Amino acid sequence: MSRLIATALTVALLATAGCAGGPAPTPPTATAPGSAPAATAAPAADVPSSGIDVLFLSMMVAHTTETLEIVRLGRARATDAELRTLVAAIEVTEADELATMRRWLSEAGPSAQAAAARHDHSGHSDAPAGLARLRAAPADQVDRVLREVLGAHQRTAADLARAQVHAGVSERVRDLARRIERSRTAEVALMATPAAARR
Repeated sequence: MSRLIATALTVALLATAGCAGGPAPTPPTATAPGSAPAATAAPAADVPSSGIDVLFLSMMVAHTTETLEIVRLGRARATDAELRTLVAAIEVTEADELATMRRWLSEAGPSAQAAAARHDHSGHSDAPAGLARLRAAPADQVDRVLREVLGAHQRTAADLARAQVHAGVSERVRDLARRIERSRTAEVALMATPAAARR
């Protein structure tokens, strides 16, 4: 199921221009009262104002918010020390990424944010079912269920990031996508095999 979700989201990401009627307009260069001077803004190529960059960021904000729910619940219930260390590291990394992505979406301006808001991603996520599985798991199965749930969730993130690397416009967003793809892929590999089996 998670692979179908990832495929659907990747297709949506790659087809953004057609879906959204083309890239969202670039915000005006004139500054509003109280805003920073235009001279201090990021170069135009690095402002995530294209439809595809904004859609990726909005998808990843939602996905990362769900990841944080999963890892916080997992950290509270997991018993394997190495797995607890991994989810704690994921929490720190993704909380920082979430703050960055939210800031970039703010920089993209109201027209780009409105374009992203037109896409309803609520039916794409496997996180609610995963969280329910994790909450219901007996104590002796929590570690296995956490690996399965978080592994599937992070695989979806890697797939989306990979699509953004190929199709994105903003180099700043594409660089973030590269880092997400590498980190999530490594995490999936770690979670696929319990620590005891790697020794």
